[in-house]
Amino acid sequence: MADEFETSVDFGLKLSKRIYYGKGLPPAPVLGMSKSSESFLPTAVMVYAVIPEPEVVDNPDVQSYQPHVHGRCEPPALIPLHMYGVAMEVESCLDHANVSFSGNWRVHCIKASSKCDCRIAIPMGDQGSILGLEVDITGRSYHSQLITAEETKDKEKGNKRGNGRYLKGSIFTFTIPQVGGGTIISVKANWSQKLEYNEGQFCLNVPFNFPEFVNPIGQKTSKREKILLSVNSGVGKEILCKSTSHALKELRREVGKMGFLYEAEVPKWSTTDLSFSYAVSSEDLFGGVLLQSPLLRDFDGRQMFCFYLFPGNNENRKVCRKDVIFIIDMSGSMKGDPLENAKGALVSSLSKLNSEDSFNIIAFNEKTYLFSQLMAPATQGSISKATQWLSDNLIADGGTNILDPLKQAMKLLAETADSMPLIFLITDGAIEDERDICNFVNGSLTGAGPISPRICTFGIGTYCNHYFLQMLAQIGSGYFDSAYDADSVDFQMQRLFATASSVILANITVDALEHLDSLEVLPFRIPDLSSGMPLLVSGRYNGKFPESIKVSGILADMSNFTIELKSQKAKDVQLDRVLARRQIDILTANAWMSESQDLEQQIAKMSIQTGVPSEYTHMILHQTDTGEKATEKILMQEVFNKINSLRQVNSEIQKVIFLGNLGVGFGDLAATASNIPPGTDEIKSPEATEVLVDAASNCCSKLLDRFCCMCFIQTCSRMNNQCSIALSQLCVALACFECLNCCYELCECG
Repeated sequence: MADEFETSVDFGLKLSKRIYYGKGLPPAPVLGMSKSSESFLPTAVMVYAVIPEPEVVDNPDVQSYQPHVHGRCEPPALIPLHMYGVAMEVESCLDHANVSFSGNWRVHCIKASSKCDCRIAIPMGDQGSILGLEVDITGRSYHSQLITAEETKDKEKGNKRGNGRYLKGSIFTFTIPQVGGGTIISVKANWSQKLEYNEGQFCLNVPFNFPEFVNPIGQKTSKREKILLSVNSGVGKEILCKSTSHALKELRREVGKMGFLYEAEVPKWSTTDLSFSYAVSSEDLFGGVLLQSPLLRDFDGRQMFCFYLFPGNNENRKVCRKDVIFIIDMSGSMKGDPLENAKGALVSSLSKLNSEDSFNIIAFNEKTYLFSQLMAPATQGSISKATQWLSDNLIADGGTNILDPLKQAMKLLAETADSMPLIFLITDGAIEDERDICNFVNGSLTGAGPISPRICTFGIGTYCNHYFLQMLAQIGSGYFDSAYDADSVDFQMQRLFATASSVILANITVDALEHLDSLEVLPFRIPDLSSGMPLLVSGRYNGKFPESIKVSGILADMSNFTIELKSQKAKDVQLDRVLARRQIDILTANAWMSESQDLEQQIAKMSIQTGVPSEYTHMILHQTDTGEKATEKILMQEVFNKINSLRQVNSEIQKVIFLGNLGVGFGDLAATASNIPPGTDEIKSPEATEVLVDAASNCCSKLLDRFCCMCFIQTCSRMNNQCSIALSQLCVALACFECLNCCYELCECG
């Protein structure tokens, strides 16, 4: 789908050469497509005109002579609209950020008498999740809402998938129908994303890089950018600003809090993402507990808590010695970039092991293939042999069997002592015995040695069951991450391994909570604290929470460690918003494992209450008509109800756009069994669009003469009279039968 999107934008930009902006003004700048270095995927919120018929492309203000173009664009071309205003508000707390973006665009590329759909694309930062959408155009407005699966059945009415789509897992797109040429379209989008943590610093990165071609042409319009940034560390310690991409002006500063404003008149829109990094002032490990009472109308009346541990900025802190086993999928679906990029990330991870560490590699399809019968020392020689072994033996072919390599890995790590045993599973497929695998691992880890094997999982694409992998990581007190496209596999895998291999505190337990009336901890097994990531554990409780709790664990030198964390009411921290995404993901993995419908309903309620999409809710856009358009539609509805009683118009259905389920799903067994590479079914041939865009630039071509209306006209000229009369009568009859329905559809879309 991402490839199709880029191709459509490329041809849309070529089509935009037809637009005449006035005497002496050049057309909008068009960048050349270079597959190696340039991408037409959006790097900031953008709006595109969907052009199925090139003949409608023109300036709505200044009409010009345009050569006629035959045929249609399939898939439709996408012309980026000119932007006329942008503002963004970002609230950062702990490792979470909420982003509110607003912007205005003008449909500058089609005739004033024509209409086209508009496709809106919203790229988000790390682990981004859409929270809300609002769209305003002349005569109507839209706002988003999450509904349950039961409500969905009544509203979707034939639109099974919905028009909401993800490109590469982090770019959400949806379509607004029938917007007139020259119309201003206003978009407000809210989403959440995670802050990265690197070398003791929190790093915020929000897409805010606008391409050259969204700047209006030939008009002295005001271009004002505004960014309001609020930072709340949530830990009550001094924060130090390290770097920023834009000229942020400090508005306020308190202990643990800072506020910034950027506002400027610019010659062209921002070409740099908003980035901001800060460090919490502390060299040693520290933490605390935040408490929050349930909100008004909270479906769950229990109190909320969150305890956090930060690794601090001590660069000399010792990390645990590791015995690492990489389990890598080499089934047929991994063929090409997914496997090559995974191998590259694996080799890079091996090179980062310390000399006292050991490792092994298990590749699998239906069978398993071991690099070594015993754990190999992480010497330069062993790593070179492993690199060559990967090159010689990892050839994508066959099916997917995860249980056998896991059993072998557990057996190899059974004798581990005085080190951190770590299993790193990489796969792109879903299998039928996933719950059996979880039960096996859970049983194997029960009663294991001083430090049981940690299991980290990495999913590639959407055909694998992300919730199975999350549950496996949760059982193994490890970490989970994923990459939705092959290009990001290398970076994401290395980041996950860097986090999992830098454990500074293991076997974490919490005391002083046994006297609570009820307690739910998420995740149910507390993962280790890594120098590469703060630890956040949350949940619900009834009773009186103690004034302090004791957190204990084992340091890298195998000595015991205990820290006392004080409890405090969460001030200026909305725990429900900060924790919603991670809690929904953890609970969904638990619901998948237990097959509990009650838990599924609980997740749906939490999703609707917090605005965070889940596997058990769907998103819709409610349409509200305004002004004269609302009156006209009411009258039109009455007319059609009287004319055609078989097609009664349901006003609620008319005013709803079904965006669909925005979750990643629970894997695809059929795609895995068929060895379909991730994303293959989403890619369509762009040849039709390319042909028609060339026609738009060159007026006509031999290929079009064979396949378009010109060919039809030439064919008709060679028919005899009887055949021509019969064909004409058939066309008239078909037109009469469908005339009323066609008018109905046109009026409904308008």
